[in-house]
Amino acid sequence: MKELIEYIARSLVENTDAVEVKQTQSGSRVRLELKVAKDDMGRVIGKNGRIVNSIRSVLRVAAEKEGRQVTLDVVEP
Repeated sequence: MKELIEYIARSLVENTDAVEVKQTQSGSRVRLELKVAKDDMGRVIGKNGRIVNSIRSVLRVAAEKEGRQVTLDVVEP
């Protein structure tokens, strides 16, 4: 899951070196925190959060295939 988010985020942003994904896990629940450069926040979030919500939907489907629950948070730098 972490690699999936990194791949999607790097495809969206200009500063690919600033992309960081932190993963914490407890049981079948996984929490991912995405950090990008301040200038790229708008590219990841999108208008009214549409892009980040789409990323969450893709992540949710991938997690269900593995029998897990995943949450994604975008953290400000």
